[in-house]
Amino acid sequence: MQEVVTHTLLVADPDSVTAPQLQQLLDPEGIRVAHRRDSQTLLQSLQTEEIDAVFLAHGLAQQDPSLVGILTQRFPNIPLVVMLPATSREEFARWVSAGAADFVRLPLDAEEALFTVKKLHFLSSEAEQEQSSLASGVVAQSKAMRDVFALIARVAPGTSTVMIRGESGTGKEVVARRIHEQSRRKNGPFVKVHCAALPEQILESEVFGYERGAFTGASARKPGRVELAEGGTLFLDEIGDISPAVQVKLLRLLQDREYERLGGTQTLKADVRFLSATHRNLEKMVKTREFREDLYYRLNVVRIVLPPLRDRREDIKPMARHFCAVASAANDKQRSFDDEALAVFESSPWRGNVRQLQNFVERLVVLGEHPRISQSEVASELAREEGSLNDENSNDMSVIELDAAVRAAERRALEKALRKAGGNRVLAAHLLGVSRRTLFYKLRVHGIS
Repeated sequence: MQEVVTHTLLVADPDSVTAPQLQQLLDPEGIRVAHRRDSQTLLQSLQTEEIDAVFLAHGLAQQDPSLVGILTQRFPNIPLVVMLPATSREEFARWVSAGAADFVRLPLDAEEALFTVKKLHFLSSEAEQEQSSLASGVVAQSKAMRDVFALIARVAPGTSTVMIRGESGTGKEVVARRIHEQSRRKNGPFVKVHCAALPEQILESEVFGYERGAFTGASARKPGRVELAEGGTLFLDEIGDISPAVQVKLLRLLQDREYERLGGTQTLKADVRFLSATHRNLEKMVKTREFREDLYYRLNVVRIVLPPLRDRREDIKPMARHFCAVASAANDKQRSFDDEALAVFESSPWRGNVRQLQNFVERLVVLGEHPRISQSEVASELAREEGSLNDENSNDMSVIELDAAVRAAERRALEKALRKAGGNRVLAAHLLGVSRRTLFYKLRVHGIS
């Protein structure tokens, strides 16, 4: 029998009204609601409990302006929704630009809240695939990346639409943010849309917004990401994953700078700069008619191609040092690499590119016990990551049932990760390279509390 996984929504609100309302609304959906009244207990819960999403009161976000940034950086796989009193579009845009996945209005409307929670399922799934965001800076010495930076410097001050190409993990969002920060729109919002994360109808409502009554759950007019990005930049991530129907509407938006909210008749003007990114081969998709040729040309005015890490190996050492310094500071450690250790990095293929390198270095920093990271540490961890290490009891496989051996090895790995993480289950999941839900499920299976 398949185990039913209980979802938990955490409400961070000094007020005691919203959490009971949400619990009553979400009980039939099998979703548990937890309530925390301040930012300190909120952060503690996120570190030690299985939380699927956070509803954050506007008052708490205002008390600590850095809180939204802390939550989205430290817990990138937990969608954050800000609960706002009915207010201006600029206030909505502020929190979305800061990293919030969505917002809901107060007083709470049942239909809107339920629609928002269901939508978070898709955003959470996408975030767990990403595992963690890349560092905000770009550290590189190669000619290929110097050429990219030079192109960014030429392109950023203008208004042209830019398409960023590259394999997963190469830093496409980092480049998009850098273009925005160097543009004349830098004081405006930077709004991102996960095109691959959302089904067609939800993606359409996210991009263009909707009017009251446009569909079940649309209890009030809500601005879309285009409207929230007014005066700033809209970044369409994984643009190659949008459906033909959305492609048609997006073409009109790019061509005429006009759109309508879902269910509406009023034509709105868009004062937005468009950036997009994809790891897909759009040229091939155009030939097979999976992607509109006219939309392709509208998006591909200026193209920036990010080379994979294997093609710019001279960047690996400085990036490893940078990620080591960042991870050491974040984990209150003082760790650095031996020269021999850094030399080992250049022999790895880094199929996950910069994202894989960053996560790998962070794992070394957290798991290690000595100030200097040695060559043997790096080599051993690389071998483990590549799957070339055998289980320590592999010699006994002839007399041990496979399932029992796998379960024993799994339990040891879970216990070791928890010890290394000091009981922090979110960090333990990161060390094991699995999603939070997978970790919590495995802990229940093995009876580890």
